Amino acid sequence: MSKIALVKWLKEIGDDVLTASNPSQLIDEPVQTLKKKPVVTGAQPAQKNVQVSAVRELVQRAQSLAELRQIMENFDGCDLKKVANKMVFGDGNPESKIMLIGEAPGADEDREGLPFVGVSGKLLDQMLACIGLNRSNYYITNIIPWRPPGNRNPTPEEIAMCMPFVERRIELIQPAVIVMIGGVAAKSLMNVATGITGLRGSWHEYKTPGGTVSVQSFAIYHPSYLLRSPGQKRVAWHDMLVLKQKLVELGLLG
Repeated sequence: MSKIALVKWLKEIGDDVLTASNPSQLIDEPVQTLKKKPVVTGAQPAQKNVQVSAVRELVQRAQSLAELRQIMENFDGCDLKKVANKMVFGDGNPESKIMLIGEAPGADEDREGLPFVGVSGKLLDQMLACIGLNRSNYYITNIIPWRPPGNRNPTPEEIAMCMPFVERRIELIQPAVIVMIGGVAAKSLMNVATGITGLRGSWHEYKTPGGTVSVQSFAIYHPSYLLRSPGQKRVAWHDMLVLKQKLVELGLLG
């Protein structure tokens, strides 16, 4: 864990309650999970769209991440691919049991072909470093692998078309924990209309189609939102503590 990153994060929060002579002790203190009603849900319901059903059948051929990536690179069923510069597949440790899923690539990600490498990505790295996480001990990807023009939110149709890729990746990795970054990722995976404010701060259950994999899932604010609304960093810090406590309980973090 980087104490420098932690102190910087605490200073940005500006919370006197969290400020201490030894800030590193804060992340070892137990925290109370917000008492929200957990959401137990399956994956998205069966799609009437024949194309989406065909994609679900297609991705089942992949028996590894490398095979899934090849299928995605050859896939032409999403118009976003035609306007994107690079496909953003994923980054980090695919052997990890901690999986982070964001929304869609931005300009920096589209240019480099990696998720969360821009300004918001650096903030996310800083947040995760404060609880002892880095890309050597988690895997990170997005719901959408191609950048929507102008960084707009992906449409429901685009999300539906790309969800089979996400679902198959979860089946292949079989993570113990999924961290959903932002409202689009959380609502898409939970298949609910509830916004990120209602989902963050408590644990939910995600199930892959058919219920073959069940994963404890936790939603956090997207770092781009925190850059626009710095006052919410205090809430985000609390969420990091809740996440760390669960990871320690599961033996995924020392």
